[in-house]
Amino acid sequence: MQLLASLSTFGLLVILVLITLLGSAIKIVQEYERGVIFRLGRLVGAKGPGVFFMIPMVDRMIKVDLRVITLDVPSQEAITKDNVTVKVNAVAYYRILVPEDAIVQVEDYRRATFQIAQTTLRSVLGQSDLDELLSHREKINRKLQQIIDEQTEPWGIKVSLVEVKDVELPSSMQRAMARQAEAEREKRAKIIHAEGEDQAAGRLAHAADTITKSPGAMQLRYLQTLTEIGVDKNTTTIFPLPMEFIQAFLGKGQK
Repeated sequence: MQLLASLSTFGLLVILVLITLLGSAIKIVQEYERGVIFRLGRLVGAKGPGVFFMIPMVDRMIKVDLRVITLDVPSQEAITKDNVTVKVNAVAYYRILVPEDAIVQVEDYRRATFQIAQTTLRSVLGQSDLDELLSHREKINRKLQQIIDEQTEPWGIKVSLVEVKDVELPSSMQRAMARQAEAEREKRAKIIHAEGEDQAAGRLAHAADTITKSPGAMQLRYLQTLTEIGVDKNTTTIFPLPMEFIQAFLGKGQK
């Protein structure tokens, strides 16, 4: 009886061990994942998605996510090319194209990509003017994406997009830019006013030439002026004098 009990216990242990080994041998990888397999320390390759088998106690698997990863680059303080201190934060989007390289070529691809993004952001800011950073942000974004992508390519990583989110300027620079914008608006207003005066002077000169060619036009203009003044019960009366009458007196004074 004791022998049968011990054999049954041994059988149960064997069954449990077999079930455990079978469970460790069967691996399931999601559609957006790949399993990088190492056999006795040597790289076998990436497998998945779906179900596959591994050799227990011999194979080791590391799962790699192939979805687009959002990397938030915190605010970086840098000095621009024209010696202005700014704080800029950004966001980068990347994904893994070669899972084997992401595991073998770098210790921690997430941390490494994060550090490169920070360093590249400060470097590009130091090579750009403030006006370029504010007005040509798309150019800065393309430059950041190109540099980061080139540095992470050996790790099997593809950087698809880098966007500068916010640019924080010192309060003194904000006040200076506000004064500059106000001065630009005043400049445009003065130019528009001067152009209006120039056009008005040209119209007046043209009207004077027209009246000179037709003496009767002056009398009509006088009468039109009377109608404009004699409104709102105005009792003021203006009698226009012919220009020839005034010129006659002026002629006698000159003699």
